[in-house]
Amino acid sequence: MSTLDPVISLVNDRALLISFSHHVDIPHIQRRVLRLAQDLRKHSLCSASNPDGPLRDIVPGPGNLMLELTPDASMPLTELTERLESCWKRLEDRPSLPPRTVEIPVCYGGEHGPDLMQVARHTGLTPQSVIERHAANTYEVLCLGFQPGFPYLHGLDPALNTPRRDTPRSRIPAGSVAIGADRTGIYPSPSPGGWLIIGHTELKLFDADNPERPTLLLPGDRVRFTIAEAIHV
Repeated sequence: MSTLDPVISLVNDRALLISFSHHVDIPHIQRRVLRLAQDLRKHSLCSASNPDGPLRDIVPGPGNLMLELTPDASMPLTELTERLESCWKRLEDRPSLPPRTVEIPVCYGGEHGPDLMQVARHTGLTPQSVIERHAANTYEVLCLGFQPGFPYLHGLDPALNTPRRDTPRSRIPAGSVAIGADRTGIYPSPSPGGWLIIGHTELKLFDADNPERPTLLLPGDRVRFTIAEAIHV
């Protein structure tokens, strides 16, 4: 079996998980996972397109895809698995669409980034170097979670890899730009959290009053951080 071949497993009596080898190139496989999710939402397998479809919901994760089954799904799992594998293979011959790039202005350090100095100490870099390295890369939105609109961003400079806080904060302000190990992300709403806060953006990442587009970012988007302000102390 190739590392690009999906492993389809039954999570419980109402969900399937499509996953891949841990050795795959995550950004590459994620782009294909997101294309599969888009295809399935339009496919007759999904109840959104076909009331009798066996799939109730399709949820992308980092390098995987969770499929919620409809309560009264009648299609045998063997047949459903074969059709999912067929959908996956058809993506090999289709080019992907160019991604959308979103610029996020960030005020780094000071009251906006109370953990900037901690990241600098852990990495052995100057605070200015942490800021410049964080803003230098283009990131890819792997998925959204643990709160609506929170983007898990791939592409962090390995030199910035810093463990999460030993004790999470009880409240992190909306718009906080943070590092958690080898990922970076943005808190869309006030919440508890253990990631290291290095900056803040005024952009609104989640708007519950906009049902057509409640989140600023979507899986597959690219993100560029721009330095609006940099405070080192």
